[in-house]
Amino acid sequence: MTLTGFGAYAPRDQRPSTVLDTLFGQPEGWTESQFGIATRGVASAEETTSAMGVEAARKALAMAGWAADNLDVIIGACGVMEQPIPGTSVLIQQALGLGKSGVWAFDVNQTCLSFVTALDIVAMGLETGRFRRALIVSSDIASAGLDWGTPASAAIFGDGAAAVCIEAGTGGGGPALLARGFETYGDGKDLATLRSGGTRIRIEHGLEALTEGARFHMDAFGIFKAAARCLPDLIDRVLGEAGLTRDSVDVIVPHQASKPGVEHVRRLMGGDPARVIDIFNTHGNQIAASLPTALTLAQAEGRLTPGKTVLLLGTAAGISAAAMVIRT
Repeated sequence: MTLTGFGAYAPRDQRPSTVLDTLFGQPEGWTESQFGIATRGVASAEETTSAMGVEAARKALAMAGWAADNLDVIIGACGVMEQPIPGTSVLIQQALGLGKSGVWAFDVNQTCLSFVTALDIVAMGLETGRFRRALIVSSDIASAGLDWGTPASAAIFGDGAAAVCIEAGTGGGGPALLARGFETYGDGKDLATLRSGGTRIRIEHGLEALTEGARFHMDAFGIFKAAARCLPDLIDRVLGEAGLTRDSVDVIVPHQASKPGVEHVRRLMGGDPARVIDIFNTHGNQIAASLPTALTLAQAEGRLTPGKTVLLLGTAAGISAAAMVIRT
C-alpha cells in the first residue's frame, strides 16, 4: 500500500483566538493560554464540506499524477456529513466531474477516526485485488455545531479538509501497511454527542429540540480519561505486530484532539518529542480531517521519506481508539 498523493484545504478565514477571547468575555490571550490554540480555520457558507473536500482531492490527485477518472473508489471519511442523503462522497464525485463515471463512492464514519477506518478498508480492497487506486477525502466543519456557551469544547475546534491517494504497493520492503488495531468501548457513548440529523430527533419534536440536538456536546475530561485507559495497550500491541517499539517508530501522527491530548501522546511515546506531528496550535481539532491534515503537512515537511515507519493514532466518539503502522 503506497500513499502517492496528499492534499489539504484550509478555509480562507483563519480566525485568531483573540476573537474567541472577546466572545467568551475574557482578556486577550486567555483562549490560547487555556486551550493552546492560536488560530484556526472557519469555513464560509460557500466553503461547504464537499467544496473543501474537492479542493483537497484535486491537490492529492495532482500530486499523484492521476486523472480523476482513473480511480476505483472514492471514500468520504468525514466526522459530520454535509447532509444525510446522499453522502458526501457522492457530492465530491460529482464535483470532480465524475458524476457519470460510475466510480464507486461511499461514506465511512467513525467520527475523528474516519480517515484511519477508511484507510483500513482501502488496504483490504488492495489486498484482495478489489481496488488498484483509491481516494480518501476527509472534510469537516466543526464550527457549524459548536455550543459557544461552553468554551472547553467550542474553543478547540477548527474547519478544514484533507485527501490522500492510495495505490497498491510493490511488496518486499517497500511501502506497506504493517499493522493495525481498532477498539470500541460503548460505555462512553455519551461523552461526545451530536443528536440531530438522524432519526432520533424528528420534526414533530419541534424546532427547539432540533436546534438543541444540532449542538455538539462533549465531556472533554471524560474523553481524555477514556483515551488514557485504552491507548497504551493498543499502541504496544500494534507496534509489536509491526516489529516495532515505542522508541523505534520514526514518525507519530496523532489525531489533534486537544493540546493535552497531543502532549499525552508525547509522554506515552517518549523519546524525541519532535517525532510527534503537532499542528493543534494553528488548526485546532478538525474532527476527521485532523489526522490526514497532520499527515499531509508531515509529508510536505519531508518527514515521510521512503522507509520511514509511521504510527497513526487517535480516539473518537464512542469511545473508539485506533492505531495503525505504515511504512512509507
